[in-house]
Amino acid sequence: MRPDDWYLTEDLDDFLARGGAFLRSRPVAHIMPLTWTGRLRTRGAAAYGAEAAVFGLLERDGETRAAFYRLSPDRGISLTPLTPGQADGLAARLAALGHTLPGVSADQDTAAAFAEAWRRHTGATATLRVRLHLHRLGTLTPPQPFPEGRGRLAGDQDLEHLMSLCRGFAADVGEDITIDADTWPRTRFADKSYTFWETPDGTPVSMAGLNPMVAGLSQVDPVYTPAALRGRGYAAAATVEVSRAALAAGATDVVLFTDAANPTSNALYRRLGYVPVVDWAGYAFV
Repeated sequence: MRPDDWYLTEDLDDFLARGGAFLRSRPVAHIMPLTWTGRLRTRGAAAYGAEAAVFGLLERDGETRAAFYRLSPDRGISLTPLTPGQADGLAARLAALGHTLPGVSADQDTAAAFAEAWRRHTGATATLRVRLHLHRLGTLTPPQPFPEGRGRLAGDQDLEHLMSLCRGFAADVGEDITIDADTWPRTRFADKSYTFWETPDGTPVSMAGLNPMVAGLSQVDPVYTPAALRGRGYAAAATVEVSRAALAAGATDVVLFTDAANPTSNALYRRLGYVPVVDWAGYAFV
């Protein structure tokens, strides 16, 4: 693909007017741009930095074939699936415009193709930072036996405990983030609904979050149980409860990401009925 087949804009409304139908046509494959553009529409264009976000669409013969977004200069680029030729055309276009990129995230083949193209055009080397599996819910299969207790939707009165659990989750996955009453509204955790799994005495022991539904798709994120309480089925119970809530709300697809290096979580979600559909990768550029 020619580099000039890529249409670039800093206007979110323009990006969605031209490419929104394309993004909604494959909600599972396009989960990240759907999720993050939804956040930008809610929070405003400057939510992730003083400099404007950049969006791009690969347009040819009257059709949109791919898309990307970059929220701020200190964040990497996120891509919908690309062929190696499409990835090379985008890397050439961005390099010619003087863009610097700290990294890329996309499905595994696209991320690898773009990392190699970026190396050719800029000399930057790429290091694999993370590998994920994207799972889609097939038939929800609650665990047997189910732990004692119940699910409960978290409310405003639970914010302190919820922030504590999110801090624990962020530390476990290596996110460098401050979560407190002041920063909470600007974090990626703030715009979700949460379900606690409580023991019979009413103690919350696990949580599962659910992103706002978009294009019929609901993403479960995050799921977290404090280390001292693991191995008792609480995370599975919380995941089942939030998955049921997504289906009851009308979701046609329910998805979640897992760390490819964590066999325990991958096995858990597959037992609950989640089926791996896409391998995901993130590269850091040096």
